[in-house]
Amino acid sequence: MRNRTRRLSAAFAALGCLPLLTGVARSERSAELSNPSTPVLVAAAAAPTPPHENVIVSVGHDSTLAAGERADVVVSVLGASVSAGEVSDVVVSVLGNTRVTGPVGNAAVAVMGSIYVNSKVKGDVAAVLGNVELGPNADVGGQVTAVAGTVTRDPDAAVRGGVRSVGLPWVPSLTWLRPWIENCLFYGRPLAFAPGLGWAWTIALVSLALYVLGALLFPAGVDRCVRTFEEYPGHSILTAVLTIVATPVAMVLLTITVIGILAIPFLGIALLAAESFGKLAMLAWIGRRVTKPATAGATSHVAFTVFIGGLIVTALYVVPVLGFILYKVLGLLGLGVVIYALLLAVRARREAYPPRSPGPTGAGFAAAAASTSAHAPLHSDAKAEAAEPQPPAQSAEQSGAADATAAAPTSSKTAPAAAALAYARAGFWIRMGALFIDVVLIGVIVHFIVGPERIHLLLLASYGAVMWKLKGTTVGGVVFNLQVVRLDGRELDWATAIVRALSCFLSLFVLGLGFIWIAFDEQKQAWHDKIAGTVVVRVPKGVSLL
Repeated sequence: MRNRTRRLSAAFAALGCLPLLTGVARSERSAELSNPSTPVLVAAAAAPTPPHENVIVSVGHDSTLAAGERADVVVSVLGASVSAGEVSDVVVSVLGNTRVTGPVGNAAVAVMGSIYVNSKVKGDVAAVLGNVELGPNADVGGQVTAVAGTVTRDPDAAVRGGVRSVGLPWVPSLTWLRPWIENCLFYGRPLAFAPGLGWAWTIALVSLALYVLGALLFPAGVDRCVRTFEEYPGHSILTAVLTIVATPVAMVLLTITVIGILAIPFLGIALLAAESFGKLAMLAWIGRRVTKPATAGATSHVAFTVFIGGLIVTALYVVPVLGFILYKVLGLLGLGVVIYALLLAVRARREAYPPRSPGPTGAGFAAAAASTSAHAPLHSDAKAEAAEPQPPAQSAEQSGAADATAAAPTSSKTAPAAAALAYARAGFWIRMGALFIDVVLIGVIVHFIVGPERIHLLLLASYGAVMWKLKGTTVGGVVFNLQVVRLDGRELDWATAIVRALSCFLSLFVLGLGFIWIAFDEQKQAWHDKIAGTVVVRVPKGVSLL
């Protein structure tokens, strides 16, 4: 069993390790010599194994050994291995058929192909995803195995080690794939004009028809995605890159939660649907660029632009190298366009239907209180005239004084932070510039003062928490006029500063996505801002941060 496994492993190794095939065969021969239980192997042990000097290896075409010739190894990848001469070791074909009519000293193998043997083979005969046929002169010293195939044996054929057929009904034959690999994969293109590729062209044309049908069913959605790409090309590309980076991270996080494993298939289906619809939008964009002069009639419909764009892209798929690049780029851009268009739609909905405010807070509460106190004497005077006479001037002064006294402590505590909330939010690049200054500052301190660099991140987080609590900013924030404020208008406390500092590790360790989120968030918040309930604002020039 060990010898048979090694022989099959040698066949699979031919896919990417053809230069090592001779070494694998030599190790198989050494393993056989160590097992004297088989008469064939005892006979092979009587003479030393010569090095492989005559090796026939072909990639993309057939390997042929004519009658009367000798070779140590005959291997073909994407081709047939035909041996009518004498082979001292193995005959292997990958994505091709193997035909052996001459003696073979070791094994005959076909991977994703069929095998025909009508001679003496001292070792095994195996076909993976193919059939095995033994002629009347076949004499196999080992076992005959067909994986996902059948074994046809002539009554006069001799098999010493038995016949085994491993059925895999769900695995179809892949011989049809060989023309595509030879004419498309090796040239870096999805399509080609070559025999045996009718199925590939059928898939391409059916896909184009489905894209046109999708444009007829969802013209508004396709048009919105096209306009999104035209208005925000950079954001769409960045969204695509972030989606590709974040997808495996999300898969891992869902797997860790165990219960989230149920959501993984739905996430995969959603991404596949978004990519497919995105390709539809990109075809419409290409077609619109070509048919731009036509602004009326049937030619202006999005389905027509999708059809024109699909024809252009299908023609470009035939171009070597460019075909595969175009295929992947369209999928990547389409995914980014769809996701960013959804983000814009969500943002527009929030702006159209803003959440109801529970009541005035911060500066708004102080203004409401002041307005109420200003109007209170008028109501009291009206009531006094209807009831009994009172000194209205003295009552107004006392009421105004009481309101001012009650409002003073609140306004003194909330006014600075509440006023800072009205400043413009700090964007991604300016915050990264401030962070870079802080990182360099802490790096210098760690290198020249503290010593061990492994505490760099811990010291940076501690520095940030202390500076945010005491000054509301850091050294880098002072350089760029940035300030950290709470969304509720209150002053930063130690709990908020510490939570924000610790949450920065989450934003950093998930491939930095927590920081990159600033570029897409409506409030320009990073993940640690959302966790701590803070925002970073740009303080106008002239306002001191110290």
